[in-house]
Amino acid sequence: MPGRIEDYALVGDLRTAALVGRDGSVDWLCAPRFDSPAFLAALLGTEQNGHWRIAPQDAGPCTRRGYLGDTLILESVWEEPSGTLRLTDFMPLPGDDTGPHLVRIASCTAGSVRLRSELRLRFGYGRFVPWVRRVAGARVAVAGPDSVWLRSDTEQRGEHLTTRADTVLEAGDSATFVLSWQPSHLPGPAAPDAAQALGRTRAFWADWIATCGYQGPYREAVVRSLLTLKALSYAPTGGIVAAATSSLPEDLGGERNWDYRFCWLRDATLTLSSLLRVGLVREAESWRQWLERAVAGSPEDLQIMYGVAGERWLPETELDWLPGYGNSRPVRAGNAAADQLQLDVYGEVMDALHLARTAGLPPLAHAWDIQRVLMEFLTNTWRQPDDGLWEIRGPRRHFVHSKVMAWVAVDRAVQDAERFNLPGPVDRWRAIREAIHREVCTRGFDPGRGTFTQYYGSRELDAALLLIPKVGFLPPDDPRVAGTVDAVRAELDQQGFVRRYTTGADPETAVDGLSGTEGAFLACSFWLADALAGLGREEQARELFERLLTVRNDVGLLSEEWDPQANRQLGNFPQAFSHIGLLDTALGLSGRRHPRS
Repeated sequence: MPGRIEDYALVGDLRTAALVGRDGSVDWLCAPRFDSPAFLAALLGTEQNGHWRIAPQDAGPCTRRGYLGDTLILESVWEEPSGTLRLTDFMPLPGDDTGPHLVRIASCTAGSVRLRSELRLRFGYGRFVPWVRRVAGARVAVAGPDSVWLRSDTEQRGEHLTTRADTVLEAGDSATFVLSWQPSHLPGPAAPDAAQALGRTRAFWADWIATCGYQGPYREAVVRSLLTLKALSYAPTGGIVAAATSSLPEDLGGERNWDYRFCWLRDATLTLSSLLRVGLVREAESWRQWLERAVAGSPEDLQIMYGVAGERWLPETELDWLPGYGNSRPVRAGNAAADQLQLDVYGEVMDALHLARTAGLPPLAHAWDIQRVLMEFLTNTWRQPDDGLWEIRGPRRHFVHSKVMAWVAVDRAVQDAERFNLPGPVDRWRAIREAIHREVCTRGFDPGRGTFTQYYGSRELDAALLLIPKVGFLPPDDPRVAGTVDAVRAELDQQGFVRRYTTGADPETAVDGLSGTEGAFLACSFWLADALAGLGREEQARELFERLLTVRNDVGLLSEEWDPQANRQLGNFPQAFSHIGLLDTALGLSGRRHPRS
């Protein structure tokens, strides 16, 4: 049984990532990309679905752990009666060799330790037992297109479809293990020298974070969130996945389990803004280039999410052989929400490209041509109902946030045309901008309660309404903004945190068409802190932000949601949207204003 979601730490190589538990077990690893099938999948099942544990024999969770400085190198320490073991886990950054590689170095720092390594490989998301053989001193596992090579200076043995090693380490001794993925039709990959790879990996992360210019308050949380976002980026293309995992539940034991190993356009503007405000211009430019490549094409084909290289076909499949994390079924690979109509993505794209232009990023050829085509489509479709920001799987509705973001799209087109002397039907865009604004303020506002609503004619609320002042639809001091903030705070509160919207046990009546409920949504809770600060309630904003910092796990990572009753994280992990929210709020509270301001 896997541990709690917050029991995991992340190591990665900018192509994929592994989750390492407090007990020294790697329970999730996909190769060669984030969205490839996992060959260690105990996270969504049991040890029989693939795991790799290195720890002192018969030991429980580690005594303590942490990242080595501002890096993605994890150190876990067990203090046992007989001695102390330090386990160092990392993934070397891509080189000329094929990979990825996961390096694990077990070192005895005091006394003696009986060490055990237990590797159970199961390809195809924990389904297929590989053929394992010895080749040139390595253990090689092959199943179809995949092969995994284990090299170690310890003696390995096969036992019950598992590769094990037992050894005694005395003070000063160490044992090294290198696990490498390779396409099965290729010769064996060159194994990196563990000590040299450790030095290079440490230098890479230290050099990278040194380019961050942030020295304000909450720096530790800001830096760890930046490192996490970098770890979730796919270096060959610049895309940033929403999370490293699939199907970690929003409702433990329920059906709200989704694959988040893709790149969402909803993250575009906030990601770009945060990267630029801390001086990470190269990463911002890579993300902008990924965005422009992904959205190129016919505007009616614009998707809410894409693969890490911009792939559009992300079919959703249920992996019925996996019992799911905490028996949360179904387990899914792929995401059918990619085919939804979400009008807000046009606003996200236009806002992100506007931000890039105003920040002085080098212009890309044809960017404005793409934006004009998007605008032509949006100006003819903004009156349609859509599926909304949250990938609602119920009926389409006139979601207020979607209309606000349609306004954002048109507003940014007008601003860019005027400021940068770009061609376009500006008078028509101004008229449409005014029409959208008038309709939202008339049909999307409940004057009796003094708040905007989730969709036209509804009495329900949506935490996305907190973004109204952030995107410039209304100024923060507008009484309708204050009324909405207070209503969201009162009606969507969950023990001091914020839910996205009201969920119901009955899928027939729930707005999202799903059974069950979910935890507080961490990004929305950060949005509330932003909104409170915008209203001048900085003490309340800071108190909420600092409460949110306490729900990070021991190595500073956040999932998608928080269950305040069970005091545990929920949803996919680590979640880019949560860390983007943390960054945005921390930068705002430190006085680094959002570029829209």
